[in-house]
Amino acid sequence: MNANTRIYNINKHTKLRQSLRCNMPEAEKHLWQHIRKKQLGIKFRRQYGVGRYIADFYCPEYKLVIELDGDSHDSLEAQAYDEERNIFMTTIGLDVLRFTNQDVFTNIEGVLQRIQEQVKNNRPTPP
Repeated sequence: MNANTRIYNINKHTKLRQSLRCNMPEAEKHLWQHIRKKQLGIKFRRQYGVGRYIADFYCPEYKLVIELDGDSHDSLEAQAYDEERNIFMTTIGLDVLRFTNQDVFTNIEGVLQRIQEQVKNNRPTPP
């Protein structure tokens, strides 16, 4: 990837990102209610484009991606795809936290605590 390659919010994915924001799964809606409007002291964006992928949630300040995995992530193909995404994102310097939908519904405080721990251990990226 050269310095002129745009990797965030590529224009050709705009309509898909908008559609995903309008049709968020229940687990994403639930987590969003806890992290939106800087409730954790940091700004998250939802359905944010990163290369050819769309992250469920992204915090540019801390280069942190949060992905929620529902039942569709249980297949071997989905797990391979998720691993490919993780490798891409970590290669470009992003941290990725993955939680299951079950985590979000049954242990939201633990999920929020893990996010806060990750942020605490990282330094913000200068604008």
